[in-house]
Amino acid sequence: MDRRIKIRHMEALSAIARQGSLKAACAELNLSQPALSKTLKELEDILGATLMERDRSGIRMTPEGDVFLEFAGQSLAALRRGFDGVKALRQGGAEVLRVGSLPSVAARLMPEAVARFRDLSPDTRLHLRDGAHGALTGELRAGRLDMVIGRMGTAEMMTGLSFTQLYEERVVCVASPGHPLIGQAIAPQDLQGWAMLYPPEGAAIRPLIDRWCVAHGLGAFADRIECVSGAFGRNYMRVATALWFISEGVVAQDLADGRLFALPLDLSLTAGPVGLMTLPDAAPSRSAQLFTRALQDVTPRN
Repeated sequence: MDRRIKIRHMEALSAIARQGSLKAACAELNLSQPALSKTLKELEDILGATLMERDRSGIRMTPEGDVFLEFAGQSLAALRRGFDGVKALRQGGAEVLRVGSLPSVAARLMPEAVARFRDLSPDTRLHLRDGAHGALTGELRAGRLDMVIGRMGTAEMMTGLSFTQLYEERVVCVASPGHPLIGQAIAPQDLQGWAMLYPPEGAAIRPLIDRWCVAHGLGAFADRIECVSGAFGRNYMRVATALWFISEGVVAQDLADGRLFALPLDLSLTAGPVGLMTLPDAAPSRSAQLFTRALQDVTPRN
């Protein structure tokens, strides 16, 4: 390997790709734009290739940039795991496991999985995060998470990640008790005209709902709020006569308790795999292996 390549070169490229702009990457790395541009130019000179191009829409990685970025991310992740391992030993030897989960998994699967994991590995220090697909997979690629559990994203969203399926999950359209559509035989066109909570761009379920709407001839909902927050959605549904497209796992307990009702629509087109995302070449720690076992133990059987 060329000894001129330093950690700062790999951190710069990863930050620019993750943030999508030099300005945002400068803020993340606490660098000036000239300093960051110089670091990127040094790396391109060492490799003899242009790694990214700038246009009006922002930063676009070249094929050479995509290749180097994947392996740079794996290298940085391995270094972070090494630092964390040394820190854990100095603090008494307890392993640290950092797990991210999408909202549907955080609400439905994670409580049972964590309880099972505590039985299998009570000494592991577990750090949990939930959030949107893009944010969590970005943290995974950067080595700040060891694994992410959630829906498989689009091919672009899954670049550089390994995916192991656990189960399938569909999207539901739900309403609060007393909504006029509950108990009715309805068609997709009956959703038009109602206030709608809809997944935002970047949400794993967004392209699935868009495809379902197109397949049924539905245009954009005039009164639409884009959100995947379970906390906001549940409280908004209590005070508004609205409908909500959301992964079934997010509202599974609400449906079971009668706080929300799924409308009788055929949303099988939105079904998709939920699983475990990791870096493909990362050797799993003992704790990661046990957490995977815990997930498999509590995974719902379709």
